[in-house]
Amino acid sequence: MERVVGVVFRRLGSSSRVFRRGQGEQLQSLPVNITTVRWCSASIVVDNEEKAMLDRIIRVDHAGEYGANRIYAGQMAVLGRSTAGPIIQHMWNQEKEHLKKLNELMVSNRVRPTILMPLWNVAGFALGAGTALLGKRGAMACTVAVEASISEHYNSQIRTLMESDPEKHQALLQTIKKFRDEELEHHDTGLEHDAEQAPGYFLLKNAIQLGCRAAIFLSERV
Repeated sequence: MERVVGVVFRRLGSSSRVFRRGQGEQLQSLPVNITTVRWCSASIVVDNEEKAMLDRIIRVDHAGEYGANRIYAGQMAVLGRSTAGPIIQHMWNQEKEHLKKLNELMVSNRVRPTILMPLWNVAGFALGAGTALLGKRGAMACTVAVEASISEHYNSQIRTLMESDPEKHQALLQTIKKFRDEELEHHDTGLEHDAEQAPGYFLLKNAIQLGCRAAIFLSERV
């Protein structure tokens, strides 16, 4: 049975020496390559940084899609039986698919959700229902504001993943690009259905987008 009894660190290029002794044997001095140790340490740091980046992306996207689902739920609670109902339902169905996929990514990548989920649950529904009470145009104005913020955020994530390793992150990139394109479709749908004619449109849009930016900032970190 062998045991390491000591290590002496001396300037020997990229090497050091380990002293090893087995039972009944004389003490032996063996060279150890430090370069490998240093490379492994750097690799661990890179892996940790990449894992943290992916955790942030998946966590905030999960929170965003969850919030979007709650917004559309609020809108449907008010306008579900109106002429706007089928339009909102179509967009909501796509958001449900987004959330389903992100739930899968959360599990497969072992990412914890943001601790603010209960807040986004209430705030999302309240925003959806509140703007729907302004009528169809109010609901569409909310959609335009939210989807513009989400699309912009997805574009930022796409740039980050492309700069990191596009081949390694190809599957996630395809998912985010698909979601981005559908969010842009929702944005355009809102404009087509008179979002800009909602009462106080620009004030409402800017206020909602400010809230979206705050939600993104917080969900990435907690």
